[in-house]
Amino acid sequence: MQKKGRHVSCDTCGNYVYDEEYECYICEASLDEDEMAAFLENRHFVCPYYQTDDEYRIVRKQM
Repeated sequence: MQKKGRHVSCDTCGNYVYDEEYECYICEASLDEDEMAAFLENRHFVCPYYQTDDEYRIVRKQM
């Protein structure tokens, strides 16, 4: 998870994926009602499910 107070873009999150059926990007994180309301009201929302989209993270751990 990210550090509290750090604002990041959904574009860099591992949960933000392209859905071929809808032909757009969607968030796969399951936000509850309160989290979704906070997200829609505040553009500086700090998502508790944010994951860095870092495909080399596992490789660095193996070194």
